[in-house]
Amino acid sequence: MGKADRSPSEEFLPKHRLLFVCLGNICRSPMAEGVFAHVAAEAGRGSDFHLDSAGTGDWHIGKPPDERAQAAALARGIDLSRQRARRVRPRDFSDFDLILAMDRDNVRALEVMAPPEAQAGVRLFMEFAPETGVREVPDPYFGAEGGFDHALDLIEAAARGLLSHLIDGR
Repeated sequence: MGKADRSPSEEFLPKHRLLFVCLGNICRSPMAEGVFAHVAAEAGRGSDFHLDSAGTGDWHIGKPPDERAQAAALARGIDLSRQRARRVRPRDFSDFDLILAMDRDNVRALEVMAPPEAQAGVRLFMEFAPETGVREVPDPYFGAEGGFDHALDLIEAAARGLLSHLIDGR
């Protein structure tokens, strides 16, 4: 459908709906949401996307991202302070086109959580950064401070790869 075939309201709808998922939704997935929004905005494509993040667990519902995650992201010019943790809901599998898991455990949890009518595809986020040789974003929550920067480096590589895949088909 060309632009002339769209209703005026359809012209302003985001083209891609992405959900980033980790275990508790206070480290990796909020960083991925923030980094992807930043990378898309830098490319002038921010309005093409509806983004959110969630966790497969429910320990942190309503809490902001981990302070270490916020500090590491803010050092790169990315503000995560408005995000709040939530758990994956059954309707996320129809509200989003693509659900991006930070690790294999979360892929398995998402497959169990998915309702029979699920429409969204579930993929490992790091599939979009094969050049890193890394398949999963390591959870920095219980590690040292530097783990957040390492996770952000991987997330940024995957975000750039995902953006290229969605925009250019590469």
